[in-house]
Amino acid sequence: MARRKGGNRRKTRSKLRRNVNDKGKVSIKRYFQSFKIGERVCLDMNPSVHKGMYFPRFHGNNGIIKNKRGQCYVIEIKDKTKIKNLIVHPVHLKRF
Repeated sequence: MARRKGGNRRKTRSKLRRNVNDKGKVSIKRYFQSFKIGERVCLDMNPSVHKGMYFPRFHGNNGIIKNKRGQCYVIEIKDKTKIKNLIVHPVHLKRF
């Protein structure tokens, strides 16, 4: 059986590209932002932070915060018909 080449960042050249105005250091406000359980969030990946990064297929999806696990949050999203839980660092989240 054929093995897939590459990892999670495969074929994501445009998806993981930051805007010219957003390049540079990560905002501390965005890095340490906090959310409440049950709050709706949008998955907005910051490619310069690898910690707590989700699979690129879910980029731009909306979800609900279900739990907090360490520094990260457990986000429940709907992937077609299935409900999935992602563990995401707050730097990759945006308020809905």
